[in-house]
Amino acid sequence: MMGAGRYRHPVEIQHKSWVQDPLTGEMREDWTTYARVWAAVEDLSGREFWAAQQVQSEVTTRVRFRYLPGVEPSMRVLHAGRQLEIVAVLEPDGTRRELQLLCKELVE
Repeated sequence: MMGAGRYRHPVEIQHKSWVQDPLTGEMREDWTTYARVWAAVEDLSGREFWAAQQVQSEVTTRVRFRYLPGVEPSMRVLHAGRQLEIVAVLEPDGTRRELQLLCKELVE
Protein backbone atom coordinates (compact mmCIF):
# COMPACT_ATOMS: atom_id res chain seq x y z
CA MET A 1 0.00 0.00 0.00
CA MET A 2 1.23 3.48 -0.77
CA GLY A 3 0.84 6.60 1.34
CA ALA A 4 -0.72 9.76 -0.06
CA GLY A 5 2.70 11.42 -0.37
CA ARG A 6 3.73 9.02 -3.12
CA TYR A 7 0.88 10.13 -5.37
CA ARG A 8 2.59 13.35 -6.40
CA HIS A 9 2.04 13.45 -10.17
CA PRO A 10 -1.15 14.94 -11.61
CA VAL A 11 -2.48 12.73 -14.42
CA GLU A 12 -5.56 12.79 -16.60
CA ILE A 13 -7.37 9.61 -17.61
CA GLN A 14 -9.23 9.92 -20.91
CA HIS A 15 -11.71 7.78 -22.85
CA LYS A 16 -12.99 8.00 -26.39
CA SER A 17 -16.41 9.52 -26.88
CA TRP A 18 -18.47 11.10 -29.63
CA VAL A 19 -18.45 14.91 -29.73
CA GLN A 20 -20.23 17.31 -32.04
CA ASP A 21 -18.22 19.88 -33.98
CA PRO A 22 -19.70 23.29 -33.04
CA LEU A 23 -19.19 24.72 -36.53
CA THR A 24 -20.29 21.88 -38.81
CA GLY A 25 -22.48 19.82 -36.48
CA GLU A 26 -20.54 16.73 -37.57
CA MET A 27 -20.15 13.97 -34.99
CA ARG A 28 -16.59 12.72 -34.52
CA GLU A 29 -14.74 10.50 -32.10
CA ASP A 30 -12.40 12.32 -29.72
CA TRP A 31 -10.70 11.89 -26.34
CA THR A 32 -12.63 13.20 -23.30
CA THR A 33 -11.52 13.50 -19.67
CA TYR A 34 -12.75 10.61 -17.51
CA ALA A 35 -10.92 11.66 -14.33
CA ARG A 36 -8.02 13.71 -13.00
CA VAL A 37 -6.10 12.01 -10.20
CA TRP A 38 -2.82 12.20 -8.30
CA ALA A 39 -0.61 9.25 -9.11
CA ALA A 40 2.82 7.68 -8.82
CA VAL A 41 4.34 7.45 -12.31
CA GLU A 42 7.31 5.13 -12.80
CA ASP A 43 9.11 4.38 -16.06
CA LEU A 44 9.94 0.66 -15.96
CA SER A 45 11.75 -0.05 -19.22
CA GLY A 46 12.49 1.24 -22.68
CA ARG A 47 13.52 -0.19 -26.01
CA GLU A 48 14.21 0.89 -29.56
CA PHE A 49 13.02 -0.95 -32.67
CA TRP A 50 12.70 -0.53 -36.42
CA ALA A 51 9.23 0.17 -37.82
CA ALA A 52 8.23 1.82 -41.10
CA GLN A 53 11.91 2.18 -42.01
CA GLN A 54 12.75 4.32 -39.00
CA VAL A 55 13.87 3.83 -35.43
CA GLN A 56 11.14 4.17 -32.82
CA SER A 57 11.27 4.00 -29.05
CA GLU A 58 8.79 2.39 -26.67
CA VAL A 59 8.70 3.21 -22.96
CA THR A 60 6.82 1.01 -20.49
CA THR A 61 5.39 2.96 -17.55
CA ARG A 62 3.47 2.01 -14.41
CA VAL A 63 0.88 4.49 -13.11
CA ARG A 64 -0.48 3.85 -9.58
CA PHE A 65 -3.30 5.75 -7.88
CA ARG A 66 -6.17 5.31 -5.44
CA TYR A 67 -8.91 2.96 -6.66
CA LEU A 68 -11.20 4.41 -9.33
CA PRO A 69 -13.98 2.26 -10.80
CA GLY A 70 -14.49 2.06 -14.55
CA VAL A 71 -10.90 2.41 -15.76
CA GLU A 72 -10.35 0.19 -18.84
CA PRO A 73 -7.52 -0.67 -21.25
CA SER A 74 -9.29 1.25 -24.03
CA MET A 75 -8.48 4.49 -22.18
CA ARG A 76 -5.27 6.52 -22.08
CA VAL A 77 -3.29 8.54 -19.53
CA LEU A 78 -1.90 12.04 -20.06
CA HIS A 79 1.09 12.97 -17.91
CA ALA A 80 3.54 15.86 -18.35
CA GLY A 81 2.84 16.16 -22.06
CA ARG A 82 3.05 12.39 -22.62
CA GLN A 83 0.28 10.17 -23.99
CA LEU A 84 0.36 6.73 -22.39
CA GLU A 85 -1.67 3.89 -23.90
CA ILE A 86 -3.11 1.61 -21.19
CA VAL A 87 -2.10 -2.01 -21.79
CA ALA A 88 -3.43 -3.55 -18.54
CA VAL A 89 -5.45 -2.47 -15.50
CA LEU A 90 -4.38 -4.27 -12.30
CA GLU A 91 -5.90 -4.32 -8.84
CA PRO A 92 -2.93 -5.84 -7.00
CA ASP A 93 -4.40 -6.85 -3.64
CA GLY A 94 -8.10 -7.11 -4.52
CA THR A 95 -9.11 -4.64 -1.79
CA ARG A 96 -10.06 -1.77 -4.11
CA ARG A 97 -7.49 0.52 -2.48
CA GLU A 98 -5.24 1.07 -5.47
CA LEU A 99 -5.15 0.59 -9.23
CA GLN A 100 -2.03 0.00 -11.25
CA LEU A 101 -1.98 0.73 -14.95
CA LEU A 102 0.70 -0.76 -17.14
CA CYS A 103 1.13 1.63 -20.06
CA LYS A 104 3.27 2.08 -23.12
CA GLU A 105 4.34 5.20 -24.94
CA LEU A 106 5.54 5.11 -28.53
CA VAL A 107 7.99 7.85 -29.42
CA GLU A 108 9.06 8.39 -33.04
